[in-house]
Amino acid sequence: MQTALNDLIARWGTDEGKPYKGSLIDIGAYEEGNLSCMCAQGQLLHTVAGWTPDQLSRVEQAEADKATAKLLNISVAHAILLRQVNDTVDGAPAIVLTDPGKVLGSEWGKVLDFWWHLDQMTAEQWDAAWDAAGDAAGDAARAAARAAARAAAWDAAGAASEIQGAHLLRERGKSFFFLPLFGFADPEAIPARPANYGEA
Repeated sequence: MQTALNDLIARWGTDEGKPYKGSLIDIGAYEEGNLSCMCAQGQLLHTVAGWTPDQLSRVEQAEADKATAKLLNISVAHAILLRQVNDTVDGAPAIVLTDPGKVLGSEWGKVLDFWWHLDQMTAEQWDAAWDAAGDAAGDAARAAARAAARAAAWDAAGAASEIQGAHLLRERGKSFFFLPLFGFADPEAIPARPANYGEA
């Protein structure tokens, strides 16, 4: 499997191997052996996991994100980043896997640790984070904060941004707001992702 993955990553950097943008597959353009009609995730799921073109055309994107994360042994957020970079105008998805620091900045390792932690959180831990978000927002905004927190987007994104800008927060004497919602006083408290992270 690692050989197939390495071959795909190498292809993504060539003119003829650039992945499709915008969806897992352009089913109308599919022909046997044609990978250019599939995005990076689509190519991975097709060539490495054996998904059929029909499966790629029917699956919900959230399910493809989860399947890609499982296949690559990365977090779901990391798999989403692969998709997002793939879909940008000049997207080079390989860099998300081979050199994530170029996309996530100098604190990329702690961001990946945090994203992995999010995937390991239990429903009870998520509920505690939602309750903390509601408490922090105050009674008047609690319902809105909880609804937004259930989508997980702004809390997790805010925490990741705090990790990336931790040195600036410290320089300015500011405290972390989002990270404590997930039980961490600072980025150094986030447990490390497993040693085999990213090893398919």
